Amino acid sequence: MAHHKSALKRIRRNARRTTINKNRVSEMRTDVRKVEEAIASGDKKAAMEALQSAQPELAKNGRRRVIHPRTAARKVSRLSARIKAMGASH
Repeated sequence: MAHHKSALKRIRRNARRTTINKNRVSEMRTDVRKVEEAIASGDKKAAMEALQSAQPELAKNGRRRVIHPRTAARKVSRLSARIKAMGASH
């Protein structure tokens, strides 16, 4: 247990930030899951729309260092490549 006032404040702050970051990661995973479900269903238009809503969330979490920025870029890149591979027939 911390004994200094500043250390106690840091513990409170870390608890708040952890809660916020967990919520951000959860929302991001939901957005990514929606893209993956659209890809699995074969609906390219729905997948593109889902990616357009997921991409800013991924970028924002990367900027905020909730996840590593390169991880965010890699996820967007791989999802867009999978959508592109679906072809124009859908």
